[in-house]
Amino acid sequence: MDDYRKPLPVVTELNRPFWDGARREVLQVQCCTECGHLRYPIAEVCPRCLSGGVEWVPLSGVGEVFACVTYHRAYAPEFSDDVPYTVAIVQLDEGPRMLSNVVGPGRLDARVGDRVRVVFDAVTAQTTVPRFRLAQD
Repeated sequence: MDDYRKPLPVVTELNRPFWDGARREVLQVQCCTECGHLRYPIAEVCPRCLSGGVEWVPLSGVGEVFACVTYHRAYAPEFSDDVPYTVAIVQLDEGPRMLSNVVGPGRLDARVGDRVRVVFDAVTAQTTVPRFRLAQD
């Protein structure tokens, strides 16, 4: 785990609850305390009503592939052992969209509309990354 060579997220006070949740294997996003809008990416104010009020709420981690691409070439040397790999925009059932990898069996065959479920990849002792696996249900 200590030999992880890929870029790691920069954890700030603003996004720390997201990464703390991921380490506990909970996918959570910001929820506006004024209008109830669930937002991701993380932001200081709500894009709908511009309120700064926020609470963090857990999501189901279930959604569908909104868009995806499978890379057959590593554009950075840190990813050369992973090719081919699939990157997707996942439309979560609760509304937000999240960019991540599709991992596990069938990942190279992921298509728009496929159902996916979050899984958590502990890449270092401090960092766990949410990724998605094709749903089997």
